[in-house]
Amino acid sequence: MYSKKAIIFGGKELSIESGKVAKQADGAVIVRYGDTVVLVTAVGEKGEKDEGDFFPLTVDYREYGYAAGRIPGGYFKREGKPTEREVLTSRLIDRPMRPLFASGYTNETQVIALVMSADLDNDPDVLAITGASAALYISDIPFMNPIAGVRVGLVDGRYIVNPTYSELRNSRINLVIAGSEEAIVMVEAGAKEVSESVVVEALVFGHNEIKKLCALQRELREAVGKPKREVKAHEFDPEFLKSVEEKILSQLREALDVKNKTKIASYEAIDRLKESLVNSCPEEDKHARSEAAKIFDYLKERVFREDILQHRRRPDGRRFSEIRPISCEIGWLPRVHGSAIFTRGETQAAVTATLGTKNDIQYIDDLEKGEVIRRFMLNYNFPPFSVGEVGRMGQPGRREVGHGALAMRAIEPILPSEDEWPYTLRVVSDITESNGSSSMATVCGGILSLMDAGVPIKAPVAGVAMGLVMEGNRYAILTDIAGAEDHYGDMDFKVAGTRDGITSLQMDIKIAGINAQIMSEALEQAKQGRLQILDKMLETISTPRLSISPYAPRIFSVQISPDKIRDVIGPGGKVIKGIVEKTGCKIDIEDSGRISIASTDSISAERAKQIIQEIVAEVEVGKTYLGTVTRLAEFGAFVEVLPGVEGLLHISEIAEYRIRNVRDELKEGQQILVKCISNDQNKIRLSRRAVLKDENSRSSDRGDATDRRTEGDRDRKPIRGSKN
Repeated sequence: MYSKKAIIFGGKELSIESGKVAKQADGAVIVRYGDTVVLVTAVGEKGEKDEGDFFPLTVDYREYGYAAGRIPGGYFKREGKPTEREVLTSRLIDRPMRPLFASGYTNETQVIALVMSADLDNDPDVLAITGASAALYISDIPFMNPIAGVRVGLVDGRYIVNPTYSELRNSRINLVIAGSEEAIVMVEAGAKEVSESVVVEALVFGHNEIKKLCALQRELREAVGKPKREVKAHEFDPEFLKSVEEKILSQLREALDVKNKTKIASYEAIDRLKESLVNSCPEEDKHARSEAAKIFDYLKERVFREDILQHRRRPDGRRFSEIRPISCEIGWLPRVHGSAIFTRGETQAAVTATLGTKNDIQYIDDLEKGEVIRRFMLNYNFPPFSVGEVGRMGQPGRREVGHGALAMRAIEPILPSEDEWPYTLRVVSDITESNGSSSMATVCGGILSLMDAGVPIKAPVAGVAMGLVMEGNRYAILTDIAGAEDHYGDMDFKVAGTRDGITSLQMDIKIAGINAQIMSEALEQAKQGRLQILDKMLETISTPRLSISPYAPRIFSVQISPDKIRDVIGPGGKVIKGIVEKTGCKIDIEDSGRISIASTDSISAERAKQIIQEIVAEVEVGKTYLGTVTRLAEFGAFVEVLPGVEGLLHISEIAEYRIRNVRDELKEGQQILVKCISNDQNKIRLSRRAVLKDENSRSSDRGDATDRRTEGDRDRKPIRGSKN
């Protein structure tokens, strides 16, 4: 059955329709906004499935070149592995939906979002979030309540829902919110040092808009919705639960306490206790053993939450607002351009900064702009040894891409512009130990490494991860959460910024959502934590180093007229190749006439700069040049006054007296001083006679001055010898 529902949203029509395309999927919708069209489908595995605690949900978002009227680049001329943007958008869709499926549903489920048309004005990512919810909500898959995604911008002091690309470029925030009618469930944002109050206002504004899209989905379900599958939540046998509880509860509480032991020691104690419990059941009773393992995991989470909410106690004994011990070290790697080790508790990031040239810029295919360039890159790596495990080292996973993007958004607003600092920058964070919030350790370590590299950042940035444990009206907000608090808590809220404001934030919720009041409290508590971390970082290095590493390239910039670019390049690139061979520098020329010269040797870079300036220099009337005679003729000589620039020295301008033959005065290759007496459309006329005349005049003036001083001396001698 076909149905279409539409509303005016942000000044444009937003519609969701179903029953026209992909009718064999469990749920399929087409979301239209302007001329941007996204097809989203949802399919869930049928039949009963053995009980388990893992929910295999897969989300794939794809942007095809045809949507924007483009053919993909590369040899194969077709889309390949997901781009970074596609990976990040897939995560945007996955994160808010995953906690909202019915308890007990573990059938493999796949959501696919395809951008079919892109109007280069409206971003399809938030449409895909809403479309994914709609496809699941109208299907028989037990996704019980709709959510929606919106983007909020702040332009000229006014909040805008789903701003266009051009509006977003002038916005102080880029805030993506996903939520239900009752609460916010996911936040992803980049900002230009905005205050906590601005973020809260934007969240409230965005949530009010989300409610409209959720209501639209309810209308669509009423028209075409399917009955939901029945799912039974797992229930424990009360007697068995009680017996296990009596047997292990006190030991479990002790094993979970990490106040006086490491995370690894705690995990080992927990594993031993679990193994002992399972082995206490008869080997032939597989069901009892399976139930014992599930009860153990259930009790482990219950003990953690009771300690937080009832006893107001964290596993490691910290206060709710307390940050784990921090240590910072910079310059620990000898050959890299900038390096830092940032350690907070049992989380550690070894971060490096590399300064590159224009040749190191990253080129990215973008649906909106085609090919775009990126001069700042941040890569996050999470090797298995960081958590004491054996694992496969392969290409970065979605989590690594997402954490790197979060840290990059946090740092990018405080970097100098290309005009101020013409380097390409790459930061790499290798997580060497992990027990919570390694992405925020990457932010802190990244800033330290950039300062160690001498990058003139506008202000240092720090990041902190906040947690939440909530049941009913009771809740506790935790600063600097560790691994267990992230795993068993209800919120992972990462906030990064300077002293003056927020630059990046990300929030994921495992419950139905939270309200603006809790968000406001969490942001304020995060601010206090962020300032504490900044103070600790600045004890190690308070300002960027004044000089860069001797192993980093020195970059000098020269601005020339675009008309002179061909002179610097020369025929077939002969001139610029010659400069590179003479100096060993890397030289990059932009269409604007800006030339970047890079070399680890500043003397060579200065030499290249001087050669270029000589090539593009204009011959000025009245200025004297040391030129080289290149050709002789009966009527005069041609003299090269600048590289590749010749002027005519007429026979009448060679000497102060009349000469009969040019060769009596000059020879080819001779260097002489000449003055430019005219330059008419690069027809340059020179004079040696004017230079000789000036020299004779100066010599005469010096002789007169000597005579005057001698006379003055004779006049003054009697006065100096007088006794009066």
